[in-house]
Amino acid sequence: MSVSKKVKEIAPSLTLEITAKAKKMKAEGISVIGFGAGEPDFNTPEYIINSAKKALDIGFTKYTPASGMVELKKAVCEKFEKDNNLKYDPAQIVISSGAKSSLYHAICAIVDDGDEVILPSPYWLTYPELIKLAGGVCIYVQAKKENGYKMTAEQFEKAITNKTKCLILNTPNNPTGAVYTKEEITAIANVAEKHGVYVISDEIYEKLVYDGEAHYSIAECSDYMKEHTIVINGMSKAYAMTGWRIGYLAAPIEIAKAISSMQSHTASNPCSIAQYASVTALTDVEGDKFIGEMQKVFDQRRRLMVDMLKDVEDIVCIQPKGAFYVFVNISKLFGKEFDGIKIEGSLSFADAALKKGIAVIPGVAFGADECIRLSYAISIEDIKEGLTRLISFIKELK
Repeated sequence: MSVSKKVKEIAPSLTLEITAKAKKMKAEGISVIGFGAGEPDFNTPEYIINSAKKALDIGFTKYTPASGMVELKKAVCEKFEKDNNLKYDPAQIVISSGAKSSLYHAICAIVDDGDEVILPSPYWLTYPELIKLAGGVCIYVQAKKENGYKMTAEQFEKAITNKTKCLILNTPNNPTGAVYTKEEITAIANVAEKHGVYVISDEIYEKLVYDGEAHYSIAECSDYMKEHTIVINGMSKAYAMTGWRIGYLAAPIEIAKAISSMQSHTASNPCSIAQYASVTALTDVEGDKFIGEMQKVFDQRRRLMVDMLKDVEDIVCIQPKGAFYVFVNISKLFGKEFDGIKIEGSLSFADAALKKGIAVIPGVAFGADECIRLSYAISIEDIKEGLTRLISFIKELK
């Protein structure tokens, strides 16, 4: 039996590979500080957990509509109106088994074989694989360090061809922590409207912004953009519900109907219990309090991490404005060696760093081999110890 060509071309996740190596070392009794976390290290709030228990107690354990329960769709509509000044009908909302599922269904719904999808780089490592699975062609646009790793409207326009179907925009960004301003978003929206390009806007880190920055959705720019944008979001990052697997999207009605139909065959429906708890998460006043407290903790960790790294020789660290990652340029270290390992890129850097008990994510996974990604979704104590080890490791390179 042979594997299909599409599936055979899918690259394995480097984040999972590094994490697996770190876990193996820990199991062998070796001390490892992991900077790979892609999820909040907070537990899901008690009020959400209690809601899930209630769902079980009342027997809310059956199928729901394929596109999600109406109560949750209404709660999502209220969220969009309150947070983003966007008015949607529940029929335009599709609830899914995680934002990744929403992304895949959105891409499949609008991308035909051979269609080009513009992807600013650095990018979240899953985007290219989902685009390839849908038969699309990735067109990478290098977002420059000098511009805070943000693609400009001019770069976007230069990448557009007669085969361009859509742009995937991720702000706040994984892996860089970049947050596009309202002015930058508006300029990109003007180009999209000029050329008739759809936008898939991944806003999963929306609630995690710092330094007075504000999240702005490209769907807010105009009625045209709202009708040509699929907004992706979910419960994982804002409410520390990564394992609950609830994502959602808002789309033009015909796109939402198509995605709902597709999802009815690929996934039946998202978990009923997690959906029930998500209604509570979005509507209870405890939600804003939890998000505010979590954001303050992440901000403290972010500042600590940048402060510890900013004066380290031969690396460049730009202070992120959102999410919970710091993207570090390590290219000046290439050519050096550690314990027999020559640093020739981010992957060999990560392999060598593991020997010092530090697990980092290679930037090559995000289209930026000159960088590494460090997550601050870990404790202050682990950040201090891990960065102390990392700085010592860098100084030992010869």
